[in-house]
Amino acid sequence: MSNRLKSLLYYTLTRLLLAPLMLWLIASLVFVLMRATPGDPVDVILGPKAPAAVKAALRSQLGLSGSWWSQYMEYMNNMLHLDLGKSIAARGQSVGKIILDFFPATAELAVYSLIVALVVGLTVGTIAALRPNTAWDVGGRLFGIITYSLPLFWVGMLLQLILSVQLGWFPIGTRFPVTLTPPDRITGFFTIDSIVHTDFQLFWTSLHYLALPAISLGVVISGIFERIVRVNLRQTLQSDYVEAAKARGITPRAILFNHALRNAMIPVITVLGLTFAALLGGAVLTEVTFSWPGLANRLFEALVSRDYPVVQGIVVFFALIVVVVSISIDLLNAWVDPRIRY
Repeated sequence: MSNRLKSLLYYTLTRLLLAPLMLWLIASLVFVLMRATPGDPVDVILGPKAPAAVKAALRSQLGLSGSWWSQYMEYMNNMLHLDLGKSIAARGQSVGKIILDFFPATAELAVYSLIVALVVGLTVGTIAALRPNTAWDVGGRLFGIITYSLPLFWVGMLLQLILSVQLGWFPIGTRFPVTLTPPDRITGFFTIDSIVHTDFQLFWTSLHYLALPAISLGVVISGIFERIVRVNLRQTLQSDYVEAAKARGITPRAILFNHALRNAMIPVITVLGLTFAALLGGAVLTEVTFSWPGLANRLFEALVSRDYPVVQGIVVFFALIVVVVSISIDLLNAWVDPRIRY
């Protein structure tokens, strides 16, 4: 076994051993913050004017009557048994089922938003890098700065106002029309399930409803990729091996795609993990803005209703996804670039 493979396996094993510690810290932090912030789930359910005896009975029924320490130990014990608890607002519905029901909508939105971000960011960044010190370059830099700084909810509302309300090109505030039956669930992705059932009318309908939220989130995130590609591709095009390729008579197109762009993509792969975490955070604002029935929107509703188990379960689930994606991106990066050592 080579030294590079040994170091990679050691790094992977270390990250996997540290993952439970990070998840425990996140779960503990969310547990404390939910109970330290103002608001009581019993008041949300019964109202602030309900009799004290009724409140005490409901609090005992929900497992909120004990001390913070006893509640924390019970929560950690359930976590060790892979039990995320039951919703307070939904009266007994398991948090695991809530995640299973709502996560496919968020995952589908995140995947298509990432595709939009990559296509837009790589295209604008490549054009800007190929035309340095021109209007294209200035426009690319402005695009990266503006999209990175725009408030996501404002972009969503602006696109809704223009493209949906005024022009009528896209629907507002749902994932699928109420007049149609969604495709039978296989993956939970309406677009994929429609293709599996060979129903292309449902595919185009689901894609039509998905387009505007995905464009809103994708365009805002695309500025990150644009800036990375523009800077790294410009440096790569000025490197010695590119000049040597030009001297050998290799066509500019072959140099761009076979040499320069491939090396410039290495930092993009590195940033993908961090971008995915930002994507999950942005999904909350996007889903709330577009009333998208995903897990991020369900998290927002749970925060409003002070549904402790749902908030804790969804946040830990999102953290687990970020950990898995981060480790996967590191391994992919090491596979793409043999120079990387861990």
